[in-house]
This record gives sequence, C-alpha cells and structure tokens, in this order.
Amino acid sequence: MNTIDDCRLIRLPQIAMPQGNITPIEGGRTIPFEIERVFYLYDIPVDAGRGGHAHRVLQQVIICVMGSFDFVVDDATQRRAVTLRRADEGLYVPSSIWGELVNFSSGAVCLTLASIHFDEREYIRDYDEFIRYRRPAS
Repeated sequence: MNTIDDCRLIRLPQIAMPQGNITPIEGGRTIPFEIERVFYLYDIPVDAGRGGHAHRVLQQVIICVMGSFDFVVDDATQRRAVTLRRADEGLYVPSSIWGELVNFSSGAVCLTLASIHFDEREYIRDYDEFIRYRRPAS
C-alpha cells in the first residue's frame, strides 16, 4: 500500500516566452498516469479547508496555478504538509493516501488532474474508516 513517501513533487515543463509562460501537461508523459478528469477549486475562503478524504484507486496530481495552499498527506502512520505555490510544479498523490487542503491564500486556485472518472464508491470520506482500510484486522 502507498505511503506518504510515494507522494512527490513533479516539476512540470515550463516554456518561458516574453509574452508569458506556458506549461504543457500530457497524461502518461508529464504525469505518471492518463488523465480521465480535471477539476479546479477557486473562490475558497482563506480559513476554509477542502479534501478530507482518500481514494481507493484514484491517483492525482495537485497543482497550485495561483496563490498558495498546503496539501496535507496522511498514510495512517505519518502526516506531512506540502506547500504548493508554483504553477510549474505538481504534487503526485497515489491511491490510499488521505488528503486535506488547508491554508489557502486569497485568490488561490487549485487544479487537480485525476486518473479516473468520478465514482463516489471509491472515496473514503470518514477518517476512522480510512484507518481501518489502511490497517485491516489481522
């Protein structure tokens, strides 16, 4: 099962031009999976938190395209916060990792690239259930 050590920052390509930068993203090349879904969070109150769940199957890359926020990764034994503030950097989060988004700056925008289409059945939204999932009875 994945641990927070499997979460890693991915440097995304940046093409710098006098007219502005561009960062192309290709599923299976730039990021370690084919992209099935893309969504973004915005207009988030500074004191709000998002996430608070894990995925049984889904892998994701989290990108801060504007502002900053922290993404907290948790594998039921360790927790670590990763600050995201660069549009050319993404946090790879494999399956079976609990994630929370906190400490949003004003105007922050979070882009998420996901490996599968939305399926509510593969979410784990209760932390106690997550602990049981990670540490099944022997």
